[in-house]
Order: sequence, then C-alpha cells, then structure tokens
Amino acid sequence: MRHKSGSVTIYDIAKEAGVSASTVSRVINNKSTVKEETRERVLEILKKNSFSPNEAARGLVTRSSRMIGILISDVRTVQHTEGIYFVERELAANGYSCLIHYTTKNTSEMARYIRELSRWKVEGVVMIGSIFANEDVLNAIEEYLPKTPVFLCNGYLKRPNIYCVVSDEKGGVTNLVRLLAEKGRKHPAMLFNQISASSTEKERGFREGISTYYPGQEAMVRYCGTTREEVDELVRNLFEEKPETDAIIFSEDIMALMGIRMLNDLGKKIPEDVAVAGINNMVFSEISIPRFTSLDNVLHTVSATAANSLLAILNGKRVSHKILLPTRIVERESI
Repeated sequence: MRHKSGSVTIYDIAKEAGVSASTVSRVINNKSTVKEETRERVLEILKKNSFSPNEAARGLVTRSSRMIGILISDVRTVQHTEGIYFVERELAANGYSCLIHYTTKNTSEMARYIRELSRWKVEGVVMIGSIFANEDVLNAIEEYLPKTPVFLCNGYLKRPNIYCVVSDEKGGVTNLVRLLAEKGRKHPAMLFNQISASSTEKERGFREGISTYYPGQEAMVRYCGTTREEVDELVRNLFEEKPETDAIIFSEDIMALMGIRMLNDLGKKIPEDVAVAGINNMVFSEISIPRFTSLDNVLHTVSATAANSLLAILNGKRVSHKILLPTRIVERESI
C-alpha cells in the first residue's frame, strides 16, 4: 500500500478496508454514524499503517482544508516576521494551520506563490507588507483565488475578495512634522530606503505636514537603497546639499539607527543639532544611543486585526474592505 514516498492517503486506507473515503473520515473524526464492525476494521488498518491524519487529508473529504496561506516578501524584515507570528498564533488558536511562503520582492514570484496556495486549497490568505500591492499580485488573485478571502496588511488592492488593513502612516507622519515644528525645528527632511506603497503614504504625509506647518518651504525628500553604505551616503549628501537641515524623519527604525551612526561621524549632536525620528517603534528605537522618537504604526494591531477579520469572514460575517488603524508617536530623547 505504501507509496514510494512512504506516505499513505485516506483513499489507500479506504481501498484496503473496502469502504469509502468518507467512511474513513468519519472514523478518524470519531463520528457515531459508522457501524462498530466497520469502525474496528478501519482503525486496525489505520494503526497498521501508522496513519496520522492531517488537515489536508480531512480536506479531501470535507472540502475544508483548515489551512491559511501567509505571504511575506523578505524574512529579514523584522516587523514583518513579527506580523507573521501574531497572525499565525491567532489562527492556530482557532484551529487553522498556516502555510508560510517567502516570496522575495520579485512580483512574478509573488504571483507564483499565489498560484501555489491555490493548489493547497487554502481557505484564506494574509499578505504582510505593502509591497504586495502590485498588478501581478492582483492579477494572480483574480485568476487563482477569485473567491478566497485575501487580506493585505499595510497596502491597498481593490477587488471584491481582497480586504486591506492599514495603519494611518500618512496621518502619523504629518503629526511627526507638526511635532518638529512645535519643537522649533526649521528645516526638516525625510529620508527613505525603498519605494513601496507604504513609503508613498509616508511621503504624502510628510509633504502635507510641510505644506501645513512650513508654508512656502520645499519638502526635502530623498531616497536610497537599503544597505548601510547607501544610507551613509544619503545622510552625507543631505548635509552637503542642505547644511541647514536640523531634523530628519527616517522611513524605518533600522534606517534611523544607521543614520544616527552617520550623524555622529559627521559631528552632529542629537538632538541639539539634528532631531531624529524613525517609523515602526521597533526595539532599535529603545536600544539606540540616544533612544529615538518613533512613529508606532501598530503592526501588532494590524496583524491581529487581519487575522480576526479573516476568521470572521470564514464564520460567515461581514467585514469592511478597508480598515484604517490610528498610529501614535512615541517621543524619546532624540527630539
């Protein structure tokens, strides 16, 4: 009976026992609608083959896989891996297993993994990160998961079966600019280490803040790559171009941590010469010297909300397609 892979399916058990796959499923799930003689025969065969039923096997009969797909583009992004943790814990507590894929930042790879999830008959999908808000992902969902509830954390995609849970990073960054103005800073800048849907919202918030609290002043916005060398060069070039800069909002906490080291190399005192703020409110903001102010984009709440909203849909409830969560500024020594 054993396949070359060593695995035994529910159909193999049914064939040997001379019953249907649904009967084997009822025995596995301890249903009372099976004759005792049949039950004993099936149990004996299950034991002989060391058969361990899993959710996929049950799903072949019940058409309910009890499996959720989770997509993340880069396992090295700490806030996203923490998001996975909260989503997986919430779903596991409600009897669901999670199939996690790391897609890279290549949009065609993202689409490929969506197709892969469709083969596993997942009952729902959670995508963590605004980088999934792209045309390739949207087209793949339309083709392979047209009726499966899909949740996108911190990004927007428009489709009847796609639900978006986002933190108000735009409003949060505008509030950061207001705080800088209240602290007497005259020439703030904002630096980014990647282009994404999230960075677009942050930039919009910064430009709106400059327009409101620094009327007539140019919004100083610059982008670079993610390496330390690229961040160093960006900070150095900023002060060569705009030596009057007295405040910097970094698009992520890890970037702020890199930037603080470069500011020290340039002889800039924090906060006396330059105020510094990051975004994400990760542990980096607490262990840095000095500890720096950060916009808490409530990632834990975003992740938990996505998981709970998905569970609500799976239980037949209605959920809003766009859920916007407020952010908060955690003020520390750097401003």
